[in-house]
Amino acid sequence: MEEEAATLSTLVIPLLKGVIYREGNERLWGDLLNLHPQARDYISVLGLELVLDEAEGYAFLKSRPESDDPGVTPLPRLIARRPLSFPVSLLLALLRKKLAEFDAGGEDTRLVLSREEIVELLRVFLPDSSNETRIVDQIENHINKIVELGFLRRLKTSSGPASFEVRRILKAFVDAHWLADFDQRLADYQAQCSGVEGRTEDTAND
Repeated sequence: MEEEAATLSTLVIPLLKGVIYREGNERLWGDLLNLHPQARDYISVLGLELVLDEAEGYAFLKSRPESDDPGVTPLPRLIARRPLSFPVSLLLALLRKKLAEFDAGGEDTRLVLSREEIVELLRVFLPDSSNETRIVDQIENHINKIVELGFLRRLKTSSGPASFEVRRILKAFVDAHWLADFDQRLADYQAQCSGVEGRTEDTAND
């Protein structure tokens, strides 16, 4: 019993810190597969749920949906919500769509994109600008944010352009319903960009 409790602690602590991947954590992943029912009970008292995808090889914690019962006092949130800018959300959707196309090809399990390929994914949706360097720098900031969120992994290269692996956990956050609304979200974003561009021109004319 004490040994199991100790093992559960070694599982829950990494989960509270972030995502556990099968790749590179085979022993921890094996413990999680063996003890995930106990782990679910263990973290449920904290108002958290365990999301475990054995096929894709990742696990993470999320906050349990709040009860609609007015008599139930909501627990403080342990997992913080992170508001995302529209360009970051759009790039996540584009990467998710790219991952779906990649999976349909069935050639490999790891989608790796160069920095230039990711820049081009978003660049085509941005308004034309005479300051190309500024646009690329902005997209670079968006890429860094997605790396920070854990949906892209920067790969080490001895030479050549930077490259990134699209982490498969992205499928858990950008689901099929979100992708179904992609065209409308894209139209909203393009309208937003046009509005910003128009205001910029008006300011310049003034």
